[in-house]
Amino acid sequence: MTSRAGPVVAGVDGSDPALRAASWAAAEADRRGTGLHLVLVNDDPVRAEFAEQAVRKAESRCTSAFPHVAVTAEVVSGHPVDELLRLSGTAPLLVVGARGLGGFTEALLGGVSTGVAAHASCPVVVVRGDVPTTVGPVVVGVDGSDGSREALGFAFAAAERLRAELVVMQTWREEGLLSVPLPPEDRERVERAVERSVSEQTADFRAEHPDVRTREVAQRGHPVASLTDAARDARLLVVGHRGRGGFGGLFLGSVAVGVLHHARCPVAVVRNARGAS
Repeated sequence: MTSRAGPVVAGVDGSDPALRAASWAAAEADRRGTGLHLVLVNDDPVRAEFAEQAVRKAESRCTSAFPHVAVTAEVVSGHPVDELLRLSGTAPLLVVGARGLGGFTEALLGGVSTGVAAHASCPVVVVRGDVPTTVGPVVVGVDGSDGSREALGFAFAAAERLRAELVVMQTWREEGLLSVPLPPEDRERVERAVERSVSEQTADFRAEHPDVRTREVAQRGHPVASLTDAARDARLLVVGHRGRGGFGGLFLGSVAVGVLHHARCPVAVVRNARGAS
């Protein structure tokens, strides 16, 4: 996937979830050797003082924890989704919290984070959980589509930066193939075909990232449930924005939305660089 210069961008709103997202973004900026830009989108002039205090609090926390990262911060006026999407046009990565409270009832709530993940021009990481784990693997879902290939490239690079194992998972469902359950011999045949598909999809990336230890998984089941379960103790779960796949059309937008709602770890949603759905 094409990389962009410039700082990682994190949306904040004064809430604890947003502060955790900002801290995650600062750590990622440190790993990438780039800067961090914190943005609080204020749609109410009455809250101007609170907005300034909130963004400076996030800036102070990130600077203290990661003194080598150049942190900048600003308050901008407008609608949170619109402004964050605008910034995604030039950012290499956009980070938001799964939910926000604070003084901004609209800022970085579930609907906003989902909306940003669905429409951003760059990869989006939605930070879930009270304290993101610092151990465990990176998990990525694939299905053979262009979108999942972009996600796979992002996941390999993330695993390399984190020095983490990478679990590459492709799921398949019998009801997507036939209206009746497959006999055991046909089930084994499909599973072997999926295993070959996963190996073929990862081959180039394994050559480019020889230090990344990978584990490839072909699993029968629902993609949201399978990925969520595989990422129970993960440091990051990566999915494509959409996918078409050869096994029942896996990794449509509903899968990305599903893991955003159910996964406990940070979730990265990666759009196809060519903008294809």
